[in-house]
Amino acid sequence: MSTGAAGGGGGGGDNKLYVLLVGAAFLGGGVYAYQTVRGDKQRYQDRLTEIASRPNKAAAGQPSAYIQSEAPAVEATETEEVHEQVSEPQAAPAAEESSPPAPAVEESSPPAPAVEESSPPAPAAEESSPPTPATEEPAPSETTELPPAPAVDSAPSPAKFPSHAPYLLIGGGTASFAAARSIRARDPGARVLIVTEEPDLPYMRPPLSKELWFSDDPSVTDTLRFKQWNGKERSIYFQPPSFYISPEELDSAENGGVAVLTGKKVVHMDVRGNKVQLNDDTEISYDKCLIATGGVPRNLQVIERAGDEVMERTSLFRKIEDFKALDKVSRNAKSITIIGGGFLGSELACALGRRSTESGLEVIQMFPERGNMGKVLPEYLSNWTTEKVKREGVKVVAEALVKAVTYKDDKVEIQLKDGRVVKTDHIVAAVGLEPSVDLAKSAGLEVDSDFGGYRVNAELQARSNIWVAGDAACFYDIRLGRRRVEHHDHAVVSGRLAGENMTGANKPYWHQSMFWSDLGPDVGYEAIGIVDSSLPTVGVFAKATAKDTPKAATEKSGTGIRSESETEAVAISPVASSTPAPTVEHHKDDYGKGVIFYLRDKVVVGIILWNVFNRMPIARKIIKDGEEHADLNEVAKLFNIHED
Repeated sequence: MSTGAAGGGGGGGDNKLYVLLVGAAFLGGGVYAYQTVRGDKQRYQDRLTEIASRPNKAAAGQPSAYIQSEAPAVEATETEEVHEQVSEPQAAPAAEESSPPAPAVEESSPPAPAVEESSPPAPAAEESSPPTPATEEPAPSETTELPPAPAVDSAPSPAKFPSHAPYLLIGGGTASFAAARSIRARDPGARVLIVTEEPDLPYMRPPLSKELWFSDDPSVTDTLRFKQWNGKERSIYFQPPSFYISPEELDSAENGGVAVLTGKKVVHMDVRGNKVQLNDDTEISYDKCLIATGGVPRNLQVIERAGDEVMERTSLFRKIEDFKALDKVSRNAKSITIIGGGFLGSELACALGRRSTESGLEVIQMFPERGNMGKVLPEYLSNWTTEKVKREGVKVVAEALVKAVTYKDDKVEIQLKDGRVVKTDHIVAAVGLEPSVDLAKSAGLEVDSDFGGYRVNAELQARSNIWVAGDAACFYDIRLGRRRVEHHDHAVVSGRLAGENMTGANKPYWHQSMFWSDLGPDVGYEAIGIVDSSLPTVGVFAKATAKDTPKAATEKSGTGIRSESETEAVAISPVASSTPAPTVEHHKDDYGKGVIFYLRDKVVVGIILWNVFNRMPIARKIIKDGEEHADLNEVAKLFNIHED
């Protein structure tokens, strides 16, 4: 029993010792855990303090470097609101605040989200390229350790796009601007938002192929100011930046206004939901919408298939950037070939031809027709125009059908189907315009199979709250039938009409738009209606005087954009000239001035006033009346071309 008692007592002591050791272990572990947690907490607080102080240190250490890296991403024509955001030294993304890189890396980092949303697509795409992991991408551990609060406090709020626009105008060209002005005239408190792909505010395109080329200002590509034929100077922009309000002010502006969202493209339309989606996934709803997307220049397929070396030496011409690029080419190249004998091709040929006399630049113009403007002018007048272009220093290659284009021996070789070969340094393709109808599918809008463009009614309406104006509209002309017109004045007239109808006017397209073309300051014409050289024509001409030039017309009207000198009023009772009528089709070498009538079923459907200006209301009334005329000599007397 003693043995058992001794064993039992020893066992109880061992158990107590075991419990004591286990308790001590737990106690030690608890103390260790407490000290570890306390130390980690202190290090965590120190870490937060350090992080909170970093933005201020970075801003104090290198403000100029940060601002300089941001500024180039902002276009000169963007709204003032964007410039203010760029100048803020705190405009750093949250990711930068969580792990500020070295100064050199910070300069190449993407700009603040507010600036990205207002910038043109190209720079934004550049800036969004993946950073170099070793230097720009923050370590995952540092990113996950950061609490969100400091980043939210110091990061700027993104640019506020209006989520809703009572009047949404897609496209920033002439038609959109005319519509905005018309809307505001009828609804002074209207809030209008223009969304445009271009980085520029609305501007007029005609001077890009006309007056700007005749400027003697070496900085014209920067100022975009030009002298009209009458010597007066003006800008190609319709209004200065101060005319517009910023997009973020659209909702709050007391009297409404017109805002322009530049560098953004509408990629999808939800017609049922009355909203659009931009290329950055932003959605904007609308009450009423105008599509005025214009068009894009066509190119020849033979050029597109020729390879990169040929494409790099080929220009299309439509926008400000195209003018600047071609101006630079014309100052460096030895030879430029323009393909196309229409309005644009002939205007550029004359403009560059004038420059060639000073710089020695070789200017070549080729086209498939027999003469310049061969699709528009009757043959005898087309031939006369061709000689005029030649006198401007242009080498004309008529009846030229391009077979192949190659790059060889530092030259672009254009091979024609008849075996002729033209060697040049640069090509300008001026072969027409393709209307922009990308939204047709998502919006469920009809595209005209014959003329192209969105098919609309006489009120320019495609749907109950969607209108189309400008180059992209295939409209029903109540006098001439279904049409699509690609001219400045049509953009003005159709944009104005669409704007009126968006405010409830319900007017049909009855005011015939005109168009004009100048082959320099001495020869020009104005036209209206359907002018197609395949139609029968009757021309009545007279001897021109010094007053019968585009320059003189500009001096009289006060504007180089001659359609601006017109009103919607038509001539109700024109007074005919008492001078005896001349012989019809006055064929001679010098067509000083005259009137060309285009007939369809013996009815005048188009009129060209050749070096006859400021008499378009008379032509407009003749077409509107739609009557047959037994003697067009008598009709020609209405224009008083035999007086002066």
